[in-house]
Amino acid sequence: MASPATAAVSGSGGKQASPPAVIFCTPQAPSTKIAALSVLDRLVVSLHRAGCGPIHIVCDGRLPSLKRTRALGIEIRLVQRFPAITEPTLLADCRLLVHPHDVHRAIQCRGRLVNHRGEGLPIGLTAAFSGDVEATLSLLRSVPAAEVAEFVPDPLTARRAENLLWKSLSCETDGLVDKYFNRPVGRILSKALIHTPVTPNQISVISMLTGIWAAYCFSRGTYSAGIWGAIWLQISAVIDCVDGDIARMLCKESRLGKWLDISADQVVHVALFAALALGLHRQGSAAPIRLLGTSAVLGVLLSFGVVLRGMFLPREGRSAKLQKLIDAAATRDFSVLLILLAILQKLDWFLWMTGLGVHVFWITALILQYSGLRQPEFEKKSSS
Repeated sequence: MASPATAAVSGSGGKQASPPAVIFCTPQAPSTKIAALSVLDRLVVSLHRAGCGPIHIVCDGRLPSLKRTRALGIEIRLVQRFPAITEPTLLADCRLLVHPHDVHRAIQCRGRLVNHRGEGLPIGLTAAFSGDVEATLSLLRSVPAAEVAEFVPDPLTARRAENLLWKSLSCETDGLVDKYFNRPVGRILSKALIHTPVTPNQISVISMLTGIWAAYCFSRGTYSAGIWGAIWLQISAVIDCVDGDIARMLCKESRLGKWLDISADQVVHVALFAALALGLHRQGSAAPIRLLGTSAVLGVLLSFGVVLRGMFLPREGRSAKLQKLIDAAATRDFSVLLILLAILQKLDWFLWMTGLGVHVFWITALILQYSGLRQPEFEKKSSS
C-alpha cells in the first residue's frame, strides 16, 4: 500500500512509470546518521515515496539497520554487483539527503538533481550506465532541487544537512506566534524527543490532554485559574508543534496521525469554549454566557464538519481562497490573546469573538466550497 506521501507525489504530475533504482554504497558510508536515522534509511524512504521500485543496494559490506525502511515494508534488494540496466533507472549514491518531491521531478525531467548552491548531486535518471556514476550523471540535464538536497560524505556535512532539514520544517497554518515562539520553543523539545521511543501520535495525545487541563483551569472561574488556563493552553500549542516536526524528521507521517491531530484540536476547542462559559458563569458575568458558550461550541462542530466536507471535495472543486481561510483560522495565535485577556479580566470578550466569529467562518467556508464546485462548470459553459 502506498504511503500518503507517495500518493501525493504520484498525483502531482504526469504518468511517468515507476523506475527501478540503484543505490551505490561503500561499507562505511551507510552508518552516517541525520536526526536518529541513517542517511541510507532516509534515502530509501525518499526513493520509495517518489515511486521508485524495485530498489537495489549495491554493497560489499554489511548494511546498518534500516528501521524506517523495514517499518514501512519497503522491499530492497541487496546485491554485490551493479544490475544490468534494461530501462531508465535512477542512480543514487547512498550519501544523499533528498526530498521525495525532488526525486520525482528528476524522474519526470529525466535529469540530475542540483542543490541550491548549483552543485550537481550524485542522483539522476539514466537509460545507460558507463561504469562510472559521475561520468554517467554528468551527461544528464540539471534539475534544481526545491527542498533540502545535500551530499553527506562525512559527519560534519551530516550535521550541516541536519540543521538545514530542521530549518526547513514549517507549516502553512503557522501564525506569527507559531513562527517566532511556539515552533522555536517546541523545536528544542523535538530535538530531545527524536532520540527517544516517544511517537508523534503520543505527543498529539499529550498536547490534547494539556489543552483539556487548560480548559479545566478556565472552568474554575477565578482570576488566577484563568491566567493558569491561558498559560497551559500556550504550552499545549507549543507541544502541538512537536508532533509534526518529529513525524517529518523520522519519516513517520501517517493518515492516522493527521486525523488524530485534527480531531485533538477540535476536542480542545470544544472543551475550551465550554469551560470558559462555565468559568464566566461562576464569576457572575453580566454577558449572555450560556448563549455565547453554546454558540461557540456549536460553531466549532459546524466548522469542523464544513472543513471535513472540503477535504473530501474533488481537487477541481477546491478553492484557493477556501484554503487560505482555513489556514488563517487554524493559527494558534489566539493563545497569546487569551493570556492578555485573562490578565485584564476580559475573558468574556474572547467568548463574544468566538461565539460570533466561528459562525462567520463556517458560513464563509461553505459558500466558498459551493462557488468552487460551480466554477469549473461555469468556465466550461463560457468556453463553449
